[in-house]
Amino acid sequence: MQILVLGSAAGGGFPQWNCNCANCRRARSGDPAAPARTQSSIAVSADGERWLLLNASPDLRQQIGANAALHPRRGARHSPINAVALSNGDVDHVAGLLSLRENQALAVYASDRVHAALSGNSIFNVLNPAVVARRVLPLDQPTDVAAFDGSALGLRIDAFAVPGKVALYLENEKAGPDLGTQSGDTIGLEIRADERRRFFYLPACAVLSPELTVRLHGAPLVFFDGTLWQDDEMISTGVGAKTGQRMGHMSISGEDGSLEAFASLGVQRRIYVHINNTNPILVAGSPERLQVEAAGWEVAYDGMEMQL
Repeated sequence: MQILVLGSAAGGGFPQWNCNCANCRRARSGDPAAPARTQSSIAVSADGERWLLLNASPDLRQQIGANAALHPRRGARHSPINAVALSNGDVDHVAGLLSLRENQALAVYASDRVHAALSGNSIFNVLNPAVVARRVLPLDQPTDVAAFDGSALGLRIDAFAVPGKVALYLENEKAGPDLGTQSGDTIGLEIRADERRRFFYLPACAVLSPELTVRLHGAPLVFFDGTLWQDDEMISTGVGAKTGQRMGHMSISGEDGSLEAFASLGVQRRIYVHINNTNPILVAGSPERLQVEAAGWEVAYDGMEMQL
């Protein structure tokens, strides 16, 4: 199983177009310690020929261009991208679907909640239903991934609910503190080629619940939410007014952070993805980056490749 990290940053990318924080200034200046990153997305293949995207970044067109494995290979029209699986309905995970609108056959897998959000926005009708299958990912039931024509990709998805938040554009403050969040608004994905070759993808997670702890224990590979170093990071850097918890993200540091939560899980390989432009782990050699690396974590970067 081949894995390509197409994009490793959170919404807005790195540097973010309108951000002048210290990190973004370094990236914009070309500092090699702070390389630019596009918005979070991963591609997976069991055979190196047919690919499943995990989330469709707004930067997807750029990401396809940067990865030869996703280039057309035969005939006048072709794409190795056969399917897309969505972990939630956030703009930075669904906007790239609009770049796949050129009458190309593929299948889109998502929870019923996310499919409802897509169906409720008519702009996604550019995905021609004659060639784009919208398939529901049932929670806690294995789903064999297939192309539009039903041919198997050799991959299986186990989708499961994780603590999170409804997409920003769907928030309803009248619904109470949870803003109308329901099960299926944010999901984790376990991708399998077989019992040995498997990994987890969780780019958004608000807390490592007991159920999730059991699920991830001893996993060979986990891509996990690395959005913020600390909960008040957006506030302390002067670029926003929301905490990480308000945005549905678990911080890395602190007693309730992912560094501490994963310490006893025995996960063989741990990689942070979906990293916000304010997060100091984006800068190589920073104290925070050294701390996560000392704890056995890696920080994803665009173009990162691996095989299971």
